[in-house]
Amino acid sequence: MQPLTIFDILEIWEHGTGCSPVKQALVILSHAFPQRPAAEMVRLTIGQRDACLLQLRAMTFGPLLSGLVTCPACGERLEMAFDTSDLQATGAPFSESEISEAENIEMAFAYAPYEVTYHLPTSIDLSAIADPASACQRLLEACVRDVHRDGVAIPVSELPADALEALAEHISQSDPLVDVTLDVTCPVCQHAWQVIFDIVTFFWAEIDAWAARLMHEVHVLASAYGWREADILHMSVWRRQRYLELIGV
Repeated sequence: MQPLTIFDILEIWEHGTGCSPVKQALVILSHAFPQRPAAEMVRLTIGQRDACLLQLRAMTFGPLLSGLVTCPACGERLEMAFDTSDLQATGAPFSESEISEAENIEMAFAYAPYEVTYHLPTSIDLSAIADPASACQRLLEACVRDVHRDGVAIPVSELPADALEALAEHISQSDPLVDVTLDVTCPVCQHAWQVIFDIVTFFWAEIDAWAARLMHEVHVLASAYGWREADILHMSVWRRQRYLELIGV
C-alpha cells in the first residue's frame, strides 16, 4: 500500500465524483494498490476493505479523525476526535496478502431451528443492491448460500425477521469493521447514543475538500503566472502557499 499523492487525490476525485460509495471506495483502493487488478479488490470483505481504507487514510492525512455530530436530545453540536488505531483495534490489522487470498469463505450460523451457510459481504454484494430502503435485508439474502430448517432446505426468503437480525449480528462479529458504531455522550444534557462511522463517506469527504482546494490553487496560480497544472502540483505545499500570499490570496 502507498499513501495518496496530490495527483492521486485529483484523479480519484475526477473518477469517483457522483459515483456510489462502493465505487468510490474501489477508486480509492485502485490508487493505493496500482499494481493490483480490480477483480482482487472487489473480493475483499467490507471489513477488510475498510481496514485498508483506515490504514490508507492514516498514511495520507494522519491518524487523527475529527468531525461534528448533533445531539438528538438537545441539538447541541459536538466535536468528536479519535484515532484510526482506536477503530483498527476492533478488527485484525489489514495485511496486503489478504487481497490475493480474498475469496468467499463459507461461514456457518445456527439459529434454531435454522442452519445457515453464508459468505461475508463484499463490494460485489453491495453493488448489486439498488433499493436503499431494503438494503440490509437484500444484502443478507445476497450473502446467504443455503438455509435449512430442521434439516430441510428452504428459500432464504423464509428466514424470519428475528433470524435475519441474529444473522446480521453474527456477520458483525465475524467481520468487525463492517459495522462501526461510536459511543457518544452529550456534555450539555448527558444524553448517550451511538453514531455510525463510515470510513468511505468520511475519507471521500476529505478527498473532495482537498481536491477542490487544489483545483482552486491551480486556477489562481495559473491565472497569475501562466504556469502549467503539473508544475504547480509538483511544488511543495509551502511554496504554493507563499506564491498565493504574494498575489494576495
